[in-house]
Amino acid sequence: MKRPRKVIVVGGGLGGLWSALRVAEAGFQVEIFSLFEVKRSHSVCAQGGINACFDTKGERDSVWQHIVDTLKGGAYLANQPPVKSMCEQAPGIIRTFERMGVTFSRTAEGLLDLRLFGGVKNRRTVFAGASTGQQLLYGVDQEIRRLESLGRVQKYEWWEFLSLVKDRQGTCKGIVAMNLRTMDVKHFRADAVILATGGMGQVFGHRSTNSTNSTGAAACRAYRQGAWLANTEFFQFHPTAMLGDDKTRLMSEAARGEGGRIWVPKNPQENRRAGDVPEQERFYFLEEWYPSYGNTVPRDVACRAIWKVVHEMGLGVSGENKVYLDLTHLNPGFIEHRLHAILDIYRKFHGADPVHEPMEIYPSAHYAMGGLWVDFEKDQSDGGLKPGSPRNHATNIPGLYACGECDYGYHGANRLGANSLLSASFSGRVAGEAVANYLKGLEDELLSVPERFYLDEVKRQQSINLNLTSSDGSENPYTLHRELGEIMSGQVGVVRDNAVLNTAIDSLQELEQRSHSVKLDASNEWSDQGLIYVRQLQEMIRLGAVIAGSALARDECRGAHFKPAFELPTPKDAYPGDPAYEAYRESWKKQNQTWLKTTVAEHSADGPRISFREIDLSVLPPEEPRDYR
Repeated sequence: MKRPRKVIVVGGGLGGLWSALRVAEAGFQVEIFSLFEVKRSHSVCAQGGINACFDTKGERDSVWQHIVDTLKGGAYLANQPPVKSMCEQAPGIIRTFERMGVTFSRTAEGLLDLRLFGGVKNRRTVFAGASTGQQLLYGVDQEIRRLESLGRVQKYEWWEFLSLVKDRQGTCKGIVAMNLRTMDVKHFRADAVILATGGMGQVFGHRSTNSTNSTGAAACRAYRQGAWLANTEFFQFHPTAMLGDDKTRLMSEAARGEGGRIWVPKNPQENRRAGDVPEQERFYFLEEWYPSYGNTVPRDVACRAIWKVVHEMGLGVSGENKVYLDLTHLNPGFIEHRLHAILDIYRKFHGADPVHEPMEIYPSAHYAMGGLWVDFEKDQSDGGLKPGSPRNHATNIPGLYACGECDYGYHGANRLGANSLLSASFSGRVAGEAVANYLKGLEDELLSVPERFYLDEVKRQQSINLNLTSSDGSENPYTLHRELGEIMSGQVGVVRDNAVLNTAIDSLQELEQRSHSVKLDASNEWSDQGLIYVRQLQEMIRLGAVIAGSALARDECRGAHFKPAFELPTPKDAYPGDPAYEAYRESWKKQNQTWLKTTVAEHSADGPRISFREIDLSVLPPEEPRDYR
């Protein structure tokens, strides 16, 4: 009798739980590894909603328009078959969440309520107040708990993934992980591994909306063992983040979708309270520059507009790096009902009430469009994903899959708001189904992999721990992390320049060397938080080098990657449709090796090796990136 096949899922957010659910329902054993209780995963921080076309507002919205908005909003840099299937299956995913017990906000008639989000003109975002991510995660977690009670799922909470274990052929056959309470390092066998470890916002330091656990360390460890990283230069800055000394906190895009307005005083010396500034003396720059979309332009467009107003025009509020997000013109009861969660956050951490005075906000590092490269198989019959194909969400390492924010698959150069919860749920479901079919095709037995493969990897990880704990260096890891954040936010941020990027890469190389000479103050061998932090910090620095290197390699302006020196050239007095103008643009595209291609980074001892791969553009012929003016 053969041993039951087993799958390890690393990560307990929406992507991880959905993948575990599908694998377990297919009859296989699942072990979930998480840095903490899965209900604390970063998915709970998603606020505004999840996209799906229901058109309950009668705006003639359609699934096709959802596909178009996602592809155009991502500047045509996403492979199109996965996006097509994601948008088509979005309504079904919402219905499944409902059956799990998620209570979405509804209209007075009992229909699913919808709100407006950035980059679209139709209300398409289903929501549960302003804590949608939390409600979705709790719904899936209840299903996982049911399978736990049946013995088909086992959770390892408070464990950290350290590395993959591969057999002679380079196939992933398990992991090495560390118990964060005892610091024990152990190996775990598996027939396949799914990484669902979330984003990497902490690479940008405390100027990130992400939690302190969103380090990207797991993805980087897989990268250093041979997995490819793709499109990492595309890092989304959220335009409306609340400033803070410890970190920035997200003020959901739902605030703009419900009617919030962004503005600054026209007078740079204005010193009156925001509410005392007359309407005619306010500069509503998004509404003036982008009248077709106004305050609901995509995040990359809004961020660059705020950057221009603050840094180029010198109109930041009180001469500082901030602008106003104003809800005070809206009905207090309405916004309290629709946005209660973010209002509470602002009141608690800023000490002011957004119902009565505008919020002070500024762009902050928020979401990685790039991540681990994953494959897909196209369904030739309808142009979407082939259901259940073992290629779907497979990395370039056999037996290793990735889903959620740690993969690069759905957003191209820019993610539209509320597509994150959708992509996490959809990709987790697809990855789980792909792994189930991958297991059905396996012929070898897991126990045939020699024990020494696992023991050698455990010894290697223990050696890394010992070297760090016995280091007599003098570097403070918390200081190094702050320096990393300053380098990334200041030199690899909203606006980029090649000379500055080269400086950033040099600084990151120096920072990595210094990270090997840290001083750890802990004297105990259990629950050594300093050791955990330093190991994550080293991976964040390496990820920073991949992001900066990929940004240096892409000489164009596309989505969240903006190099003013490489804006698409426009001959003087030319206009779209003019033959000379179109010929000039086509010539430019042919000379640019990155045009409509995916950036792929491979690990090497000398740093990331950058190459470019073709994109599947079979669903929607690419045009110029959408002009939101």
